[in-house]
Amino acid sequence: MARPKNDNFLRALLREPTDYTPLWLMRQAGRYLPEYCETRKRAGNFLNLCKTPSLACEVTLQPLARYDLDAAILFSDILTVPDAMGLGLYFAEGEGPKFERPLREEWAIRDLTAPDPYDHLRYVLDAVAEIRRALANSVPLIGFSGSPFTLAC
Repeated sequence: MARPKNDNFLRALLREPTDYTPLWLMRQAGRYLPEYCETRKRAGNFLNLCKTPSLACEVTLQPLARYDLDAAILFSDILTVPDAMGLGLYFAEGEGPKFERPLREEWAIRDLTAPDPYDHLRYVLDAVAEIRRALANSVPLIGFSGSPFTLAC
């Protein structure tokens, strides 16, 4: 795979010389952008925004249209994996994320299964493909995942 036209971020990761310190923000998309608020409103809720590849792509690209950033970061949520494991993620208004089936007993942890990403997380894979097409190799796309300790809290 060819390097993106703007490969400054990748060069920094590889400890190669860069023309300047690359810039990207962990939470590039968000409520500070009016266009994000409009897209989120169209989605109906945060989880729909994450689970609809075209909307996740749109939100991922919004900060790049406004700012000269050196990488895009996938719009998603670290709790999509536990949701795919059957915990039943939902967002309570004014409270944040909740699980329908929280892990409170050891047996519940033992009963967890690893989700098939092509089945339970297809929307993430589809969003990544759509974002990469839209970026047209202009900047790298960063993905992320929560650690087991983060997800356990």
